[in-house]
Amino acid sequence: MNPTALTVHQKSRVLDIAFEDGSSFSIPFELLRVYSPSAEVRGHGQGQEVLQLGKRNVGVTALEPVGNYAVQPTFSDGHNTGLFSWDYLYKLGNEQATLWADYMARLHAAGFEGEAGREPGAVLPGAATAHKGCGHKH
Repeated sequence: MNPTALTVHQKSRVLDIAFEDGSSFSIPFELLRVYSPSAEVRGHGQGQEVLQLGKRNVGVTALEPVGNYAVQPTFSDGHNTGLFSWDYLYKLGNEQATLWADYMARLHAAGFEGEAGREPGAVLPGAATAHKGCGHKH
């Protein structure tokens, strides 16, 4: 499925995307960042996902096209290794409510109350520092 429009809104921190089937979505940058299809977020296999913390105010500083099938955002926290295919953006938009609920449940399971895990500077309870990447060079 191909997009017919793509707009980055810096002030409201959302990506508006419309598709040829008539669907359109406003996807918050935070959701894009915490569900980035990168090894840093997804890990290198099932069960290796890394919970992303403190991304409430993340911005998108650049959005580069990748062929005719994807975009690669650069986020204000420096993350830029996720390639977001049109199909993946459609999934994020279409399943936004479920994905958001799952993210909040994972934050709560990690010991955060309310929305504390979304705040900048959040670290896992009991951890000395926040996890930075997967430790591999990509």
